[in-house]
Parts: sequence; structure tokens; C-alpha cells
Amino acid sequence: MAISPSDIVLTGRVAVVTGGGSGIGRGIAAGLVAFGAAVAIWERDPETCMQTAESLGILGITTDVRDGDQVDAALQRTETELGVASILVNNAGGVFSSPLLETSENGWDALYRANLGHVLLCTQRIARRLVAAGLPGSIVNLTSIEGVRAAPGYAAYAAAKAGVISYTKTAALELAPHGVRVNAIAPDITLTEGLELLAGGAEMTGIGNVVPLGRPGRVDEIASVAVFLASNMSSYLTGQTLHVDGGTHAAGGWHHGSRTGDYRLG
Repeated sequence: MAISPSDIVLTGRVAVVTGGGSGIGRGIAAGLVAFGAAVAIWERDPETCMQTAESLGILGITTDVRDGDQVDAALQRTETELGVASILVNNAGGVFSSPLLETSENGWDALYRANLGHVLLCTQRIARRLVAAGLPGSIVNLTSIEGVRAAPGYAAYAAAKAGVISYTKTAALELAPHGVRVNAIAPDITLTEGLELLAGGAEMTGIGNVVPLGRPGRVDEIASVAVFLASNMSSYLTGQTLHVDGGTHAAGGWHHGSRTGDYRLG
């Protein structure tokens, strides 16, 4: 059967994006809307939740996805107002510096819950609904390049992101008989609002030296892959992590030299 432009269309589908109030999550929510999905964002910050919901014309539910009871309540409201969600984007996350010798148990638990624990909660709740209803679906987990490489000073964060990649594979196998696909996106340097606040233009230009494509990524470039994974264009793809990073994962330490621009290692 030949592919068709209609295979990318999400009309009639309901999607949930966690942490959708800003950054990559907001971009993904906007992308899903652009391709026809009815979208709910589950966002912890009430202000950004409201602002994004109003600007995109979507459902915003203030939710801390680390809390199972809040996830259950958000799912119930989503289903009441929009219908059964067949697309889930587990985007919520957080990071702070936590050197190995200084990491506390509380710090480790906080990074685990912020980056991995909620992936189980949200995936489980929505997958249960899909399986019970006999409906196919697509689950997209946002991880990071730090999940596959060393991250000095960020061991707990990197471990959690590695967990997302491993969880994606196992969840994909368990849910495959039910027609529910599970994949992951691993960005690297992406120009979100937060990153632009932290780094000036000169620093952003320098970052391009470590990216084979020569520049940081854009939020819409992550969103486009999320739309692809949510749609029927990726109907035979499951258990995979797509590195949307301008080539840094493939580079494995090779970078553009500052003098000649030629590739150098280390």
C-alpha cells in the first residue's frame, strides 16, 4: 500500500503532553494541534499551563505527574472533555547539578521522580485504558543524549534518562500485542526558552562546534519527530530511541576544530 499525506494527519485523535507548558513540551503540543489532534497538557506550573492552553486553544490541566492521584484525576478530566487519549508524550522532566560524591538520597530520588518515575505512571494509566478499549496508540518518551553518554556532575539525571531508554524498549514489547507503540526521542542542545536565558548568543554560536550540523536544534525540529511517531507514518516503528541531535550521538566525541573546521577527536 502506498503512503499518503493523510497518514500524518491526527484528526480525531486525543493527545496528552506532560510538561507541556513551555519548552519542548509546548512545541510538541503545538505540533500535534497543527496536525489535527485534540490536545491536553498536564503541566505542574499553573501560570504556564493556563497561558499555553489559551494560546494554543487546548485543554490545560495543572498536574504534578509525579503524583499518581493527580495523574488519575487529570486522565479522568481529559477523557471527560476530549475522549480517550491514544497519544501520550512523556515530556516532563528536570535537572540540576548533582556531583557523584555530593548526591544525597533525596537528590537522587528527586531526579528519579522528575525524569523516570512519572513515565511509568502516565504510560501505565493511559495504556490500561487503551488495552481495555481495544484501541491502538502511540507513546513517546522524551529522554536525552545524556542517557547514552557520561555526564559528569549529572550522574543521577543521566541514570534516569538511561532508564527511560531501557523502559521504552520493554514497554514496547509488552504493549506490542495490543497495538500500542512506544518510542523515545533523545535531543541534545535545543534552543528552549530556558536555555536561551542561561546562555548568550556568543555561547550558542560556540555550541555549534560540537554539533556536526553546526548549530543547536530548534523546538519545532523535536516536535516534528513527535508528530511522526504519533502518526500512522511510523506504524511499524516501536521500541526505538531516535536521536534528534544534529549528529552529536553519531559523532561519539568528534567535533569541528575551532581553527580549520575539520573534525577532531576529544
